[in-house]
Amino acid sequence: MPRPGQVKPETDARLSDRIVIGLLTRSFPPELVDRVIAETGREGQRDRLLPPRVVVYFVLAMCLFSGQGYEEVARLLTEGLSWAARWSKPWRVPTTAAISRARVKLGAAPLKALFERVAKPLAAPTTRGSWYRTWRVLAVDGTTFDVPDTPENVERFGRPGSARSAASGGRAAFPQVRVVAVAECGTHAVVAATLGPITKAEATLARELFPGLGEGELLIADRGFAGLPLWRAASANGTDLLWRVRANVVLPVRRELPDGSYLSEIVATGDHYRRADPVTVRVVEYTLDDPARPEHDAPYRLITTILDHRKAPARELAALYCQRWEIETALDELKTHQRGPGQVLRSRSPDGVEQEVWAHLLVHHAIRSLMHTAATDAGLDPDRLSFIRTLRLARRQTTAQAAFSP
Repeated sequence: MPRPGQVKPETDARLSDRIVIGLLTRSFPPELVDRVIAETGREGQRDRLLPPRVVVYFVLAMCLFSGQGYEEVARLLTEGLSWAARWSKPWRVPTTAAISRARVKLGAAPLKALFERVAKPLAAPTTRGSWYRTWRVLAVDGTTFDVPDTPENVERFGRPGSARSAASGGRAAFPQVRVVAVAECGTHAVVAATLGPITKAEATLARELFPGLGEGELLIADRGFAGLPLWRAASANGTDLLWRVRANVVLPVRRELPDGSYLSEIVATGDHYRRADPVTVRVVEYTLDDPARPEHDAPYRLITTILDHRKAPARELAALYCQRWEIETALDELKTHQRGPGQVLRSRSPDGVEQEVWAHLLVHHAIRSLMHTAATDAGLDPDRLSFIRTLRLARRQTTAQAAFSP
C-alpha cells in the first residue's frame, strides 16, 4: 500500500510486475553497473531522461520481459518507484525512438564487462550434483540466435547454409549469431561465453574461453570439439578434460589399464603416420544398451587428461559424460523459455545484437543464482527446481525492491 500522502499511479499494471527491480539490482548492484559504465567509457549526464545506468537496467529488463514492447518494458521497469519516493522529479516513460537511441549510445561493451564480472561458478562444496570427486564439473557447447535480416547484421554475422534453401535456390530466412559457452553442470550457470559470426566454428570461438579455466575443474565436451590444438589450449592451465572423439580418430593402445580403459595418444590432423608430436590421453570405450536410441550399439569413445584410473575409474567417467547434456538444457532455458520459442532477437544493428545477447546471458545467470540460493536453503539439488517457474516468479511476484535513482 502507498504511504499516507502518496497517490497511487493511474495504471493497470500490478506492483508485482516490478520484481525486475529487486532481481536485477540484487544481482547487478548499481555501484557495479556504474563502475563498468565508467570503465568502458560510457558515462553520461545524470539529469538526462535515459542515463547509462538506467539503459543498462532497461536492456536487462528487456530480456527478462522478452516479447514486450520497448515502452511496456520501460513502464514495468519504472512504475511503482514513486511509491518509494525514489525519484527526485517526475519521470515519464521514454518513447521507443528515444530508447533505441540510448541503446545505440550505450553499446555492447558495458553489458559484456558486466557479464565478465558476475558470471562465476555458483556451486559451493556442498551443492548437490555439481562435483565429481574433487572436480567442479563444467561443459562447453554452442548455439545460435536468429537476428533481424538487415544488411548490417548479414555483413557482421553471416547467414547459415541450408540444404533445403540451397536445393531450391533460395537462402536461409535470418542471419545468425553464434554463441559458445561454458556452463557449470550442477547449477546450469553460464560462467564464460563468447560470440561471433555464424561462419566461425564453435571450436574456434571456444579457444577464447579456455584461459579462464584452471585446476580443480573438469571440462566435458562433445566430439565436435576434439582436436589436438584445442585439447592443448583447454588443458594449458591445468583443467582436466573429458571429451568424446569421432569414430575415425586413430587411438592406438599403448597400455591397458585394470578398469578397462587404456593409455593412447592423439596427434595433429594429418599426422597419423609420423605421429611426431603426440599427447598422451586415457581412452574410455563403452556402448549404450538402449534399443530406443539410434545406433545404440555404436561405441562411445572418450578421452581424458586423467591418466590414473584409480582417481577416476572408467565406469564413473562413462556415467559422468551424460552431464554434458546439462549445458544443452541451460542453452534451451536461455533460448526457448527466457527469449521465447522461435523468436528473433530485437536488434537491427550488430552492436545491438551483441548487447542483447550479453543481456540475455546476464539475466539467465541472475535467475540461476536465485535458484541456487533457494536450493541451498532447502537442501536440494538445483536440478530439482523448475527454471520456468522461477522465470515466471521473477516476472510476477514482488520482493524487497532495491530501486535506484536515474
